[in-house]
Amino acid sequence: MREISCNAIISSIKEMCIQATHYLSDDMKSALYKGVEKEESPLGRQILEQLCENLKIAGEDMIPICQDTGMAVVFVEIGQEVHIVDGGLEDAINEGVRQGYIEGYLRKSVVRDPVERINTNDNTPAIIHYSIVQGDTFKITLAPKGFGSENMSRVVMLKPADGIEGVKKVILETVDLAGPNACPPMVIGVGVGGDFEKCAIMAKHALTREAGEHSDIPYVRALEEEMLDKVNQLGIGPGGLGGTVTAFAVNIETYPTHIAGLPVAVNICCHVNRHVTKEL
Repeated sequence: MREISCNAIISSIKEMCIQATHYLSDDMKSALYKGVEKEESPLGRQILEQLCENLKIAGEDMIPICQDTGMAVVFVEIGQEVHIVDGGLEDAINEGVRQGYIEGYLRKSVVRDPVERINTNDNTPAIIHYSIVQGDTFKITLAPKGFGSENMSRVVMLKPADGIEGVKKVILETVDLAGPNACPPMVIGVGVGGDFEKCAIMAKHALTREAGEHSDIPYVRALEEEMLDKVNQLGIGPGGLGGTVTAFAVNIETYPTHIAGLPVAVNICCHVNRHVTKEL
């Protein structure tokens, strides 16, 4: 049995909050720079160049890449042979978020109640998803999610007869409806299968996959490539002002589902697709 202290978890989460909000991951930086080369619209290319400059300033001056430093979404992969000591795991995650957002001077955007709208003043609680695996590994992925793009996301309960063409239609309609509101270029996470909540979690998790990395399932990979091509043909472009780079990636996850259903979730993220992973 491997022991992991809550203090180590708190410290890691705090650092990850600050890192993710100030520095893009290498895959997203690469996608942004490649987007400048691919964009055919002069205005679109100018916007992408400004985004690159914004990224440079954020890193050099320790200013958040985006003023919306998001709601902390945490995926925890914990081995069955791991024992958390010195406190509770969920309390430790939230304490790490609290310290990260306060000490990092990050915007606090979480309200305690969805109707009363009183700010918690420390960006807690986080949204936490747990996965129990074999062994003694402990891996954390933190993804601060801004709500400009989150508000443009959808869950649609299709009929099985709608098939793959129905899935394609949902993806394209969701992106088209989002337009400039999702701060394109986007990364589009898609969950297909499971049930109402499972497909939504898969869509969110799909955003943490490296841009340019495809599914191992042949038909899913083909669907990702087709959807990226068709999304970029919508002409929304950088900043929603027209162009050929509307999205950097379409990442799709699938799961077994009921014979009577075909759930589809589309979770859109803006060009600031922040995520960082750490193993303890």
